[in-house]
Amino acid sequence: MRFTDTLPTPPAEALAHSAELAARILAAITGNGGSIRFHDFMQMALYEPGLGYYVAGLRKIGADGDFVTAPEISPLFSQCLANQCAQILGELGGGEILELGAGSGKMAADMLKHLESIGCLPTRYRILDLSPELRQRQHQTLHQHVPHLLERVEWLDSLPAQPIRGVIVGNEVLDAMPVEVFQMVEGERVIQTVIVQGDEFHWGNATDAYTSEFNPALPAWMQSMADTLEAGALVLIDYGYEAADYYRPERNTGTLICHYQHRVHDNPLIYPGLQDITASVDFTAAANAGLDAGLNLGGYTTQAAFLASSGLETLFMQALEANPASQHHLAQQVRTLSLPSEMGERFKVMTFTKGFTPALAGFRLADQRHRL
Repeated sequence: MRFTDTLPTPPAEALAHSAELAARILAAITGNGGSIRFHDFMQMALYEPGLGYYVAGLRKIGADGDFVTAPEISPLFSQCLANQCAQILGELGGGEILELGAGSGKMAADMLKHLESIGCLPTRYRILDLSPELRQRQHQTLHQHVPHLLERVEWLDSLPAQPIRGVIVGNEVLDAMPVEVFQMVEGERVIQTVIVQGDEFHWGNATDAYTSEFNPALPAWMQSMADTLEAGALVLIDYGYEAADYYRPERNTGTLICHYQHRVHDNPLIYPGLQDITASVDFTAAANAGLDAGLNLGGYTTQAAFLASSGLETLFMQALEANPASQHHLAQQVRTLSLPSEMGERFKVMTFTKGFTPALAGFRLADQRHRL
């Protein structure tokens, strides 16, 4: 991926789709007196029923989509995460896994395959995903790779009514939650709005002041996770920073970025419904929200350290032994997942626990809770 101002022109069908969503956003702006908060714009752009980026029938993940996630890069990522889940399930005497937003289904398939190989399958593997297109793709992926385990998989439209014992997993979930954009003007935080000029969306009150974001839904979301977990752990993997780094003076344009056809750019107001819009995670805010919700902070570290603690080297050697010709390919996967210049430092792993006291294996080599 590269940061660019030059984007491919969407095909006519996609532009028509975007125009339909833009009309709904325009109606919301008109109905609200001429502007809406950016948070509401982002909510509609990503989640408007039938039209939003994450819920419409658009190919989002993989080489023919807009971005690639860690489970798509290498099964080693999912196998390491499965090892952490296995420890938790083992300590609980069994349980289930709930994956939030399962993407292509690759992580679910690789985790189930690995958990079966080490004799630690969950009683159920539940997937909460609101995208009909992604649900279909997940089913196809699981049918292709672990057809005999499909009977353990259940798709949900909402969080389970009864709290679960086991593990809730969210890979790149927090970064997809709508944020408020703000600017600091004369010492005051000014929430940014979106307006319409001609037939285009524009920032309504933006200046050259310090700009950043925050996630207003984080406390309620974390409370919903606490309510869903009877005993076990919540494991979150995402890219972001601790608050001191997130809001440092030099980061004066915020972290909001967009992905379209593997191009990265910084204009979230174009092509609504066709591009991904994300913001880096404030992990200090996430930790505080989890603690306020009654969860215990079980660990926080970089993706590289978590993978190393979760058996990456052993899994690499096993994969190499099974297929010696794959050495170069496997080594490249490990570099992408682990190097500081790739995903290793930018991505973090944060785990919360409830009714579970054993130390988590994924933080054996490094636990950076003190940085929060």
